[in-house]
Amino acid sequence: MGLYILISVLILIVCFLLGLIVLVQDSKGGGLASNFSAQNQYMGVRKTADFLEKSTWTLALLLLAFSLLSVIVLPRSSSSDIHNPDIENIQQRASEAVNYMPPPTQDAPPATPNQEGE
Repeated sequence: MGLYILISVLILIVCFLLGLIVLVQDSKGGGLASNFSAQNQYMGVRKTADFLEKSTWTLALLLLAFSLLSVIVLPRSSSSDIHNPDIENIQQRASEAVNYMPPPTQDAPPATPNQEGE
């Protein structure tokens, strides 16, 4: 159970970092690199864009790996939970409720014709 919680926390951290990296990027290639747009620092801008792209791919792959790993270490229910007497009792009561037929109602006596209208 402890390993599952650790992986879940790591997934949340990676998601947070991935969100930040994506928000920093500009859809047209500017983003954080646009702050360094001086012509003499062209390679600095390109390195920043490369860093953002590589970090996005790295975090996406980490998210995929942690997600798959979390499925592997997911705590499973034991077989004793399946044969729990409470569950069997609930299932029996549910099947009885589905098959329940209400008792027949007694029909009211037929109405007598009005004597005044004859």
